[in-house]
Amino acid sequence: MREVVLDTETTGLDPLAGHRVVEIGCIELVNLVATGRSLQLYLNPEMPMPAGAQEVHGLTDEFLADKPLFADKADELLEFLGEAQLVIHNAQFDLGFLNAELSRAGKARIANDYVDTVSLSRRKFPGQRASLDALCDRFGIDNTKRTKHGALLDSELLAEVYLELSGGRQRDLGLAPEMAAAGLEGLVDQSRPIRPARPHAASPAELAAHAEFLKKISDPLWLKADVA
Repeated sequence: MREVVLDTETTGLDPLAGHRVVEIGCIELVNLVATGRSLQLYLNPEMPMPAGAQEVHGLTDEFLADKPLFADKADELLEFLGEAQLVIHNAQFDLGFLNAELSRAGKARIANDYVDTVSLSRRKFPGQRASLDALCDRFGIDNTKRTKHGALLDSELLAEVYLELSGGRQRDLGLAPEMAAAGLEGLVDQSRPIRPARPHAASPAELAAHAEFLKKISDPLWLKADVA
């Protein structure tokens, strides 16, 4: 299954108020494995960068002045997305901005299926924080390079988070031989280190509960002398 992890940076919070997309970052996954294909676009928003937005992502008017317009890169973006399922953190925000930009460019709206990792994390961890930084902390993902928001870096982190939300790295282990047999080993990003398994030791309360449970077992098998 082909998926694209996607993130945007913008000049503000509301595309209907005229705010624009200034960066798009995409990471391609095939069967939850990063293929090494990515897309990063910096875009001239045709408006001054508000100070609050610049504080978030660090993109200045000077940096963006010579970048292409969204309309000039719309086809490249749509070609990269293809029919892939999209993986987006707070999908309505990013899709709202992208569809507004596509409308300005005279293009059709994005109709791809998508997974919203905010909703996914809230279902999996109800009542817990669902920000990207919080999820990186939960799963032990190194986000120390994230001093400011950046669409491609955030997509890379989100791909790691999505893998954990989907069941963790063990999903890859059974997949690699199948990909190799199919001649698809080149789709696996061999440069990415595999994190060691995280220990899940029983808590003192769990150990005490287990000991109490064992007391209720009569004639336990492990105390029989004649057991081989």
